Amino acid sequence: MKLEQIYTGCLAEAAYYIESKGEAVIIDPLRESAPYIERAEKDGARIKYIFETHFHADFVSGHVDLAKKTGADIIYGPTSMETGFEKIVAEDGQIFNVGDVTIEVLHTPGHTMESSCFLLREKGKEVGVFTGDTLFIGDVGRPDLAQKVIPDLTQDKLARHLFKSLRNKLMTLPDDVIVYPAHGAGSACGKNMSSETQDTLGNQKKTNYALRADMTEDEFVKEVLDGLMPPPGYFPQNVLLNITGYESLDDVLEQGTRELSPREFELVAEETEALIIDTRSKDEFRAGFIPNSIFIGIDGSFATWVGTMIPDVKQELLIVADEDRIEEVITRLARVGYDNAKGYLKGGFEAWKKAGKEFDRIESVGVEELAKLEDPKIVDIRKASEFKSEHIIGALNAPLDYVNESMKLITNDGTKQYIHCATGYRSLVFASILQARGYRDLVDVKGGFEEIKESDDFKISDYICPTTML
Repeated sequence: MKLEQIYTGCLAEAAYYIESKGEAVIIDPLRESAPYIERAEKDGARIKYIFETHFHADFVSGHVDLAKKTGADIIYGPTSMETGFEKIVAEDGQIFNVGDVTIEVLHTPGHTMESSCFLLREKGKEVGVFTGDTLFIGDVGRPDLAQKVIPDLTQDKLARHLFKSLRNKLMTLPDDVIVYPAHGAGSACGKNMSSETQDTLGNQKKTNYALRADMTEDEFVKEVLDGLMPPPGYFPQNVLLNITGYESLDDVLEQGTRELSPREFELVAEETEALIIDTRSKDEFRAGFIPNSIFIGIDGSFATWVGTMIPDVKQELLIVADEDRIEEVITRLARVGYDNAKGYLKGGFEAWKKAGKEFDRIESVGVEELAKLEDPKIVDIRKASEFKSEHIIGALNAPLDYVNESMKLITNDGTKQYIHCATGYRSLVFASILQARGYRDLVDVKGGFEEIKESDDFKISDYICPTTML
């Protein structure tokens, strides 16, 4: 048997490949089919099944395209949900044979009602369990997402289902079974995930707060629901795409990688409601960009921030990117359901400038220059939890996550405001959005809070941290 975790860091997502005797399965695939098909071809194997642990919210799964290209059956656990594609709805406890190994369906409602885990056995021995978003390393799946799709569900009801699923299904398995979750640290599907992407069940029983043996159901519900932040707005739309189906990624790529000259790019921008997304590096964007474009750099948590900043996955998009990365940009957009890119600027921003088109800039300062200013108005756009941990004394917290509310805290009266995050990525996203909306007095702090703390120009008395708050 071969078992391989295929981890995608930008989404903190883990898909799985299992092969035995020329038969293979894929668990929770991403949108693009090629990596899984190529992996099976390398082994001379046929993909027999595509197992989905649930209808995902944080990404568009690749089950539809992969099934069409390979003839594999799509398998979900028990669900009454009608879908726009053919699937096998397995019963709780149903076993599927793959070469010399078996995979048993364990229905584990809680994260969602159809959530199921898949127990892998080799020679009759339990080897691993693929837990989807039911059990993570260090955490469990948040039980508030399905209520966005099924209104009569509440997070309390889902949390109680999750408690029973963990106790009655997963915690009864042998301690040496390996837990293979669908996500690691950085995913919005949990709140306390470890950076580790697999562990023994026995160790999780010892270290995972949600698996404490002496925990009551009410205690579990309280702890699991405590501190949950609202999920990104695109989550319910991704769930529906995973249920109804979607356009082929091949067609999405063909449209999104359409070359547009500066004039054509400008015409499409004028004649549609397309939003211009600039995916270049921070320094390149600061130096100059197409007016009204939004910075969301490809080298950051690109897909997550696109989903957070752009509430409608059907939004028309125009792309500014490095030529050798345009296919990557369109693919990563499609992973979270943004299939409506209308093309990209051929020749990039340099072509725009050479065509004599107007461009804009965002003013910026380094940490050393910021330290020399007398009583600057500082805006910290990190999350509220980051701000509470430590921040510059006197700074205003206006989190990027809630930009439409946060922008109401920003003045537009000629007073310069110095925007910072942790490293300079989010602050540039924030500044570009507000500048596109007419705010002209924002100054981006290069390097962000991490450089501020390390700078000799700022002293410990200039910012609050846990030790000084005691």
